[in-house]
Amino acid sequence: MTTEIDAAARRVLAACDARKLTVATAESCTGGLVAGALTEIAGSSSVVMCGFVTYSNEAKHRMLGVHDETLDRHGAVSAETAKEMAQGALARGKVSLSVAITGVAGPGGGSAQKPVGLVWFAAASADGRVDLVEKRFGDIGRAQVRRASVLQALAMLEKLASTPLAG
Repeated sequence: MTTEIDAAARRVLAACDARKLTVATAESCTGGLVAGALTEIAGSSSVVMCGFVTYSNEAKHRMLGVHDETLDRHGAVSAETAKEMAQGALARGKVSLSVAITGVAGPGGGSAQKPVGLVWFAAASADGRVDLVEKRFGDIGRAQVRRASVLQALAMLEKLASTPLAG
């Protein structure tokens, strides 16, 4: 794990631990790297409850409850799918916060509408907040898209964890 990812993961865990928040991840193109970054750190079990690696549409539907209509209409790499992934992880993981990542890491699989390097992120909280972010990292290589995605996801978790939950 890079020092930058390690530092970001430690900030998320500290912010969550300070407020007694729990986390679930829902990952597609990162294949569990966000959960891995968090659980690399000793003591993370007080914060990280579970992670869902849902690489296929079937897994997104079955494990996280992403609607077939959403996948048919918008595709796996979309704001709508990322949002439903995050909400599914939140509900099924019974946690305070979740983050979801779905994108095209490359080197293949891109299209004119959804090029290599396009990644959608959603972070959700138990009080109903959902933050959505679209990143177009470009064709910078599979490993770099995934690394940048992990950093973005951790930043979104840290932001939610640092903001008081409503209600």
